[in-house]
Amino acid sequence: MSTAQRQLKLGAFLYPTGHHVAAWRHPEAQADAGSNIAHYVELAQLAEAAKFDLIFMADGVGTRGTDIDALSRTAVRYVAQFEPITLLSALAAVTKNIGFVATASTSYNEPYHIARKFASLDHISGGRAGWNLVTSSSEHEAHNFGRDEHYAHAQRYERAEEFADVVRGLWDTWEEDAFLRDKQSGIYFDPDKQHILNHTGKFFKVRGPLNVARAPQGHPVLVQAGSSEPGKELAARTGEVVFTAHQTIEDARGFYADLKGRLSKYGRRPDELKIMPGIFPVVGRTQAEAEDKFQEIQDLIHPVVGLSMLNGMAGGVDLSKYPLDGPIPDVPETNASKSRQELLRDLARRENLTIRQLYLRVAGARGHWQIVGTASRIADEMEHWFTTGAADGFNVMPPHLPVGLRDFVELVLPELRRRGLFRTEYQGRTLRENLGLSVPRHPARLRAAAE
Repeated sequence: MSTAQRQLKLGAFLYPTGHHVAAWRHPEAQADAGSNIAHYVELAQLAEAAKFDLIFMADGVGTRGTDIDALSRTAVRYVAQFEPITLLSALAAVTKNIGFVATASTSYNEPYHIARKFASLDHISGGRAGWNLVTSSSEHEAHNFGRDEHYAHAQRYERAEEFADVVRGLWDTWEEDAFLRDKQSGIYFDPDKQHILNHTGKFFKVRGPLNVARAPQGHPVLVQAGSSEPGKELAARTGEVVFTAHQTIEDARGFYADLKGRLSKYGRRPDELKIMPGIFPVVGRTQAEAEDKFQEIQDLIHPVVGLSMLNGMAGGVDLSKYPLDGPIPDVPETNASKSRQELLRDLARRENLTIRQLYLRVAGARGHWQIVGTASRIADEMEHWFTTGAADGFNVMPPHLPVGLRDFVELVLPELRRRGLFRTEYQGRTLRENLGLSVPRHPARLRAAAE
């Protein structure tokens, strides 16, 4: 397929008040966003009117630290938000085309629960569901599930591999036309089109079948966000969309070539996996206006929050005992996200940043690509990444909501469309159709075709 025929895939990554760590303090932000359904309805309908491919929801099954100032006992960081599958089920009722990707951890769930919930969301939405498979990186989550510490990195990816296979197997326990529901004969389903999983593995023992009919998309779209070596291998084998973080186009191109290059050993083509790095855009009608917008929100960062955020991203390392305006210390690798720790370490060394400078540098995008500028400049950079092998699209991370998303829609999207880089109408009704992904054929149909 030529570059001229390709168009960007875009996700609207909706973090309650926006992605900047101080977003909730911005005068235009919806401070109670995490428990305000009307806020999310407005955003979902705005993103759908703009023809985004999907809405992306991050999640964790625990708060990531308390961010309470020890001296003043003042709580200063945003917490409390909807469980994403519940929220997206509600948003499905007020939209028609946009896809819904929810994050769910393989470390603190069971495969049957995940298979059932996402198959249900796919039915509720008419074929617009996607599962963002994560392994969790926070010790705080472990403490809510009877564990004193998080699973080791290698173990949680080994568990995730088996978890993904069980979920996909459960999604295949019914063929598309298994349910006859014939009132005349009294036959509800065809037993020959039910396929019991009977999985027994290292981590899971699951009989099946799933008590939800086969999903409209066959399988909900499988999304992944891990960029470590085990994460890339899991994505190459099972992923259909990858959400990743890169600071430079060189790093993004290297990741893109590496991951696409792994697909052939699993019998997959490069276009069967869409790579969508995160982008944190601060848009202004002039460069000066964009920089003023960015500085305004940067000035709202509470030092306790900035340092706490950095501690969490660095894997729980306590940086408070080091001088705030001193260099980033050499600290041992922890059991948290390996790829994010490496990204922070490389960024600090490349730009010779102090601890304070590093948290200011990543307070908005948390390690994702950050760009402050006019619509044409942002479109230039997105086009460059897209046309030179760094991305198939982007997960857009507005600084604060709802204004940050509206700025991107009203200023950047017209520029992308003028260049023929983004759609004016949806190609289909399902998430797979709009992403250009095929529907997985049921294994029984594949066997029959091969005979």
